[in-house]
Amino acid sequence: MIPSDHFVRFYNEVFKSLEEKGREHLEAYWHELGLLQRRELEERFRKGGLQACYDYWSQILEEEDCKGSVRLTEDFFEFDMERCPSLSKVQDNDATPSPHYCDHCPGWVDPVLRAAGLYPANDIISRTEPRCIIRVYTDPQKAAEFEKSSVLPIHVEA
Repeated sequence: MIPSDHFVRFYNEVFKSLEEKGREHLEAYWHELGLLQRRELEERFRKGGLQACYDYWSQILEEEDCKGSVRLTEDFFEFDMERCPSLSKVQDNDATPSPHYCDHCPGWVDPVLRAAGLYPANDIISRTEPRCIIRVYTDPQKAAEFEKSSVLPIHVEA
């Protein structure tokens, strides 16, 4: 098994290599990751809705040693990542982070959520600080409104 410190460095280098060939190659890679994750998560999110998102990211928060919080309301689920362990590890080595490293989460997560009938909205906040927010809505209009108010909105096509 590859230790996470090595894995994220590898991931970062793959992103940079693919982007040198063109952004479309990087997005195609994320799309493939999303297809793999759809097998595991699409039905879970479709059946469980926002509660399933809350349950999944609560587990991720603990397993990946994230600093952040999850919140479930009547209108949305929110994952507020105060310190992304992945970007933190990329920044804590001698390699330069891919300028689009943060886009990999929405790159695979958004299509999975949309396939399950949910509407993601992302606020990357900063590409140099390991911090972001993802909200998931059942109402596409509310998702669009949140994303419009975001610092660095990311919208990934399905």
